[in-house]
Amino acid sequence: MKKICLLLPNGFEAVEASVFTDVFGWNKDVSEGSTELVTVGTREELKCTWNLTVKPEKLLSEVTANEFDALAIPGGFEQAGFYEDAFRPDVLDLIREFNKQGKLIAAICVGSLVVGKSGVLQGRNATTYNRSNRKRQVQLAEMGVNVIPDQSVVIDKNIITSFNPATSFDVAFTILELLTSKDNANNVKRLMGFRE
Repeated sequence: MKKICLLLPNGFEAVEASVFTDVFGWNKDVSEGSTELVTVGTREELKCTWNLTVKPEKLLSEVTANEFDALAIPGGFEQAGFYEDAFRPDVLDLIREFNKQGKLIAAICVGSLVVGKSGVLQGRNATTYNRSNRKRQVQLAEMGVNVIPDQSVVIDKNIITSFNPATSFDVAFTILELLTSKDNANNVKRLMGFRE
């Protein structure tokens, strides 16, 4: 069984997290059953960007990278306190440990900034939110990252980054394919109603 840690800082965007819960849920219960996703929060109760309240299955203090095969990080909004939580030392330490072990790390939208802040993207290729005068891409570049400005999903070894909420399913299916197989990922897409 491959285990995915869905890391949820306060202020995360629900849609960017829900694609992981759905894709891996469909794989577990409707397809081959080889994956398990665990929601891991920085707090016992999290408020999403648009005020949805979520209770994670586990707290960050209760898990280690050793328990998982992949880490998924949604983005969020500054106004909702996302960076305040996402840039915490324990969050950054977890990312560093996943990278040290060579495990998959996937970040959607400004979740890439969290990975960048950890230092594991220095000198590597990545992308992040691509609108608003590319402000967030400039911010990522200032962290020592080689920003690929016009590619919606960037894969550099074990790290996957992407532009915005519209890329969420692409990232989730990429992780599913890497953890299982291309045939399985295509089967889950088909079952979920995506065009083949």
